[in-house]
Amino acid sequence: MIRPRRSLLFMPGSNARALEKARNLAADGLILDLEDSVAPDAKSHARDQIAQAIAAKGFGKREIWIRTNSLDTQWWKDDAAMAGQAKPDGILVPKISTADDLNAIAARLTEVGADPSIKVWAMIETARAVLDADKLAACARDPKTRLAGFAFGPNDISRETRIKMLPGRAAMIPMITHCILAAHAHGLEMFDGPYSDFSNAEGFAQECAQGRDLGFDGKTLIHPSQIEACNAVFTPPAEEVAEARRIVAAFELPENAARGAIQLDGRMVERLHADIARRTIAIADAIAAMGH
Repeated sequence: MIRPRRSLLFMPGSNARALEKARNLAADGLILDLEDSVAPDAKSHARDQIAQAIAAKGFGKREIWIRTNSLDTQWWKDDAAMAGQAKPDGILVPKISTADDLNAIAARLTEVGADPSIKVWAMIETARAVLDADKLAACARDPKTRLAGFAFGPNDISRETRIKMLPGRAAMIPMITHCILAAHAHGLEMFDGPYSDFSNAEGFAQECAQGRDLGFDGKTLIHPSQIEACNAVFTPPAEEVAEARRIVAAFELPENAARGAIQLDGRMVERLHADIARRTIAIADAIAAMGH
């Protein structure tokens, strides 16, 4: 079952009003944040508020993640303990660089008795993580890691590598495609990083389209105003879905049952196109079921 994750919105865990507002936003997923958006002296309060918000439910079909602080901070163990008990759909852990990091997360979640349904999503934010993306993705073969996918973190990568964040992201595309290949090679999902200039609607839409075409499964967002445009870009267009249904229907005809390729509307269509079409249809149907 494919779950739409077109738009994943960061919400500061220390802001009760924002957490309440999140229940009515059209994002596919909400990332209740304990890291960047929460001041050091507000971490404990944010943990309590996130736990209460998840316990109160009311988020509908939106997927709920908790972003913890990174493993090298004083807050990580408490964040993981709270997340393990609150039972979100997933936890997003920043600055994952090695298999040891993923094993440490697995050990902590086991230690606190976290529900097996909670998935782990790793943020790719370091040069080491980019270089070893395939090794990290391969860790998903061990169910104990709970690893479900990656989120790309361009700002931290830029800070560490001195690769500039410029419109069009030309300098970053080799890293991005490397990570996307690693994720998809191991059956994981991969999400694009945030676009910081939320007042630049045109630039944001262009980056969403670029991310979709590069193979990202969705995008992390920093402002509610970005949700609608992001959902639109990552939703298969109606004509694409209609074409996908025609391809699948054609291959299901008895006379095409044994064929590897057929003619459709004056062009050659192979079975691999039918596989792509089925995924397009599944995503479209799952989005329709979300109701937003």
